[in-house]
Amino acid sequence: MSPLSHLIRTNDVAAIKTLLTRQPALANQADQRGFSPLILATYMGSTAVTQALIECGAKVNAQDASGNTALMGVTFKGNPELVTLLIDHGAELDLQNKEGSTALMFAVNYGQAEIAKLLIAKGADTTIKDVKGLSAMDYAAQKGVVL
Repeated sequence: MSPLSHLIRTNDVAAIKTLLTRQPALANQADQRGFSPLILATYMGSTAVTQALIECGAKVNAQDASGNTALMGVTFKGNPELVTLLIDHGAELDLQNKEGSTALMFAVNYGQAEIAKLLIAKGADTTIKDVKGLSAMDYAAQKGVVL
């Protein structure tokens, strides 16, 4: 585990800022699994660490090896505060991963109706189709999620 990954996991915002001031390139250096520090921070659910990484130059729309972004990851975990933070800092709502999934599709497929409604209110495209030819609205109909 890299020193930055350890600091993210321990929620040490001050040490993260110090490290990234000295080594700014680390803010966007993916780990061995292809996860950017920002993706890891959002997965851990830390708003403070996510904010610190963004302030230190982390790319909000960085994608992992599967094409997933921090926004995609946080939507299925159901954290509206992090979703809003990412959107407010330029997260692209309609980026698609290698399967064609968007953040909205993740929210719908994981039963996060509140997050899905937030994404739609912020302008997420409900008509984009994934590799299966299905849109977020198709998934919502299948799962009985009311948007």
